[in-house]
Amino acid sequence: MPAPQDEVDRIVDAWLRERPDLDFTPLQVLSRVDRLSRHLETARRAAFSRSGLQSWEFDVLAALRRAGAPYQLSPKALLQQTLVSSGTMTNRIDRLVERGFVQRSSDPADGRGVLVRMTRSGLTHVDAAITRLVDAEAGILKGLSANDQTRLGTLLRKLTVDFDGP
Repeated sequence: MPAPQDEVDRIVDAWLRERPDLDFTPLQVLSRVDRLSRHLETARRAAFSRSGLQSWEFDVLAALRRAGAPYQLSPKALLQQTLVSSGTMTNRIDRLVERGFVQRSSDPADGRGVLVRMTRSGLTHVDAAITRLVDAEAGILKGLSANDQTRLGTLLRKLTVDFDGP
């Protein structure tokens, strides 16, 4: 029994008919990654929205959550983890303070420094969001066995390591 065809198969078949001189292997792989990325983005937005967060709010709160108790980081550390400009991070922190998800405090180790600490409300929201996100992502991968998921993760890591650096 032949494997079921998807939209990428139909696109590649059409290109092969029109341009048999080209190797469409990269298109077969990366077009599927792109399509999955769109489904993932939709699932993420829904998981965050159901938890009362926007994607950017989740990014900042998740960085704080991963830091462990007392869930605080310097703005510089948040910049490094979220890959946004310092002006954007300042704006994001301001908005999270307004929502009651974080608070600023002086850094006891550096009198001029500031720490951003997640509040109980921020912790509640980010924990709900990560639970919903993991469930949504598991749903996206449900067609793969645990072994296949591990193999796919390993293969994708080979591609992303050069982009992400050490």
